[in-house]
Parts: sequence; structure tokens; C-alpha cells
Amino acid sequence: MSASLEEIMSFLYGVGDFVEGWGRDAAELVHSAQQRFPGKPFCLVRRWILIDVVANEGELSPAGVPPMVTFAHEVVQDSRRRFDPGHWVRTTYAVSQPEHCMFETRSTVYLLLGDGYRKEATLDVVFSLQP
Repeated sequence: MSASLEEIMSFLYGVGDFVEGWGRDAAELVHSAQQRFPGKPFCLVRRWILIDVVANEGELSPAGVPPMVTFAHEVVQDSRRRFDPGHWVRTTYAVSQPEHCMFETRSTVYLLLGDGYRKEATLDVVFSLQP
């Protein structure tokens, strides 16, 4: 089943909880991530939304945590050059969110520049997200 345009618009433009991201120099955040996750690729993003995936009761992500993904409208820098600057990205499930400005998946640490939002969405809406 796919999400309707109304559901997607409601998610993107509806109310969410304000979340403070990294407000200082991006190089400091990259350094911090490299210290905490040596050798793990990183992706700096802006205009982001943390998404609590509405799942069946008790369902957990493969990492054993409540299912959460991040959608970012703007990639600033991807250490592996998978995403061009200015491109969008939707992550896989989180394995941890060690600090308010970092979002870790199995393969990458997403570094959250500037402020963003936290919202809930169904998997249908999440998989429909792309600018």
C-alpha cells in the first residue's frame, strides 16, 4: 500500500516537535563523530526530520530499538561521496542516537546541522518521501 499525497503533505508540512541540532562549526561535529566512531563514514545534513516510524505495537528495528529514520532535504557533505551536496537522503533504521546532533545507522553516522523536527509517520509515508 502506498501513502496518499494528502498523507505525505500532512507529514512534510504538518506540525512537529522542534529539535535542536548542531549550531557551531561543522568541522567540530565531524571531528567529534570521528572520535566517537573511528573509521565509520559520515554524512552532514541540513533541513532534517527525525521520524518515529509508526509500527505494530512492540515492533522494534533490526537493532532492537524503536524504529526511527531520518529524512534530510539537503546533504552538505558525504564522506564516501554517495550523495552529492544539495541532494536529499532518507536513512535506514537507527542503531543509536548517541547525541542530539548524531544519528547512527548500521553503515553511517548522520550529522544533524542546524535545527530540525521530530515527527511520526507510517512506513508508507516514509518510503514515499523524496523531493
